[in-house]
Amino acid sequence: MKSEKEKAMEIAQLMDDGKGRDVTVIDVSQLNSWTDYFVIVTVNSSVHWKGLYKLVKDYVRDNDMEIHITNKKTSDGDDWNLIDIGTVVVHLMSEGARGILRAGEAVAQGRGAAVNLQVDGKGFFLKNMLFPVDKYID
Repeated sequence: MKSEKEKAMEIAQLMDDGKGRDVTVIDVSQLNSWTDYFVIVTVNSSVHWKGLYKLVKDYVRDNDMEIHITNKKTSDGDDWNLIDIGTVVVHLMSEGARGILRAGEAVAQGRGAAVNLQVDGKGFFLKNMLFPVDKYID
């Protein structure tokens, strides 16, 4: 049986194979109780994220896992989409949304700081950031 880390790393490899950019796996298991790993991927377009979603969906089916239905982080676009697989959450993000995440990481540094940012006229409010630098996986 595969460990949760192995599953996260395999999903990250699928995202890389599917031409996702800046694929990052973060261990958040010590920071919350609802998931163990984030796989964060920058996508080029809505067509690209849909293709990557299909890769994840196929992986989930082939590994007897389940996708939990979640809401988009933005109400009117494809900037940030989540695929919640329970112990692994995949974030498919546009370049703009990824920039927000990077800014939030820099400000919060795992201290639970709240960040209110504007990108392309859209407001995003990030609270209790869960991305301390020491939790990144190589």
